[in-house]
Amino acid sequence: MALSSFQARTMSTGKAHIGFIGLGNMGGHMANNLLKAEYPLTVFDLSDDAVNRLCANGAKKASIQDIGANCDVVITMLPSSPHVRSVYCDDGGLLKAAKANTLFIDSSTIDPTTARDVAKEAVAAGSSMVDAPVSGGVGGAEAGTLTFMVGGPESAFDCAQHVLKSMGKNIVHCGDSGTGQVAKVCNNLILGISMVAVSEGMNLGVKLGMDPKVLAGIVNTSSGRCWSSDTYNPCPGVLENVPSSKGYAGGFGVDLMKKDLSLALMAGNDSNAQLPLGFLTHAIYEKISQAGNGKKDFGVVFDCLNKNQLK
Repeated sequence: MALSSFQARTMSTGKAHIGFIGLGNMGGHMANNLLKAEYPLTVFDLSDDAVNRLCANGAKKASIQDIGANCDVVITMLPSSPHVRSVYCDDGGLLKAAKANTLFIDSSTIDPTTARDVAKEAVAAGSSMVDAPVSGGVGGAEAGTLTFMVGGPESAFDCAQHVLKSMGKNIVHCGDSGTGQVAKVCNNLILGISMVAVSEGMNLGVKLGMDPKVLAGIVNTSSGRCWSSDTYNPCPGVLENVPSSKGYAGGFGVDLMKKDLSLALMAGNDSNAQLPLGFLTHAIYEKISQAGNGKKDFGVVFDCLNKNQLK
């Protein structure tokens, strides 16, 4: 779909009619920011509560098929690759119902192969698609400051960024279809490993008697500094308003990190890229999840280390 086509279809109202499917911790905030930007919005989720919250703010509700048939742009934020394939490609899915020249934006975190396969199906159905996974967490979704890593044709990216700017502040075109997911899986591989490293260092310092705030201050002005230390420190009390200071409630769950690390390991296997730390980190989060902490924020690895639960 060319940018001129996208503009022509929205010229009469000035705003594209957007459909949003998947209103979880991230998607609900993202959809709400589209309402704040005064986009006409139609939503679907399996949770009636999630749908009702958006409808109370001005959205309309509809089925997946109706969203595909009536919206200019459809955004999906789904849990995993099988969910994406089903919502797009099943007989009752989006692609069967969509009108020509619909722009599809999938912000789920999935494997690059699935992203490319579904994009091909979208093109075959006469539409365009980009993969646009996000970084920035629930806070970024609520504040509208997300980073979008976008894979797809330049023309589709040009169209998509007009919408994405209402939900994020950093919109990056990574390349062809699937490259947004490549960027996301690499980023979260680094994030998972760095969180374990920061947790080990902070726990060692605490066990040796150091004040964790002092230690964190040194790390964050030295070579150990990273996002997991200076923005999302996993040691309780070091930072306010992060999950570690709220009993590891909310935030980015252990099971979600484990899923993203699984995607990285799968991609490493497919590309013959060695990921020794990736395997170890995945095993750590697997053990934490099996201990009943799967819904807690992934910074809970510090707590598990502090309690000697990862022997």
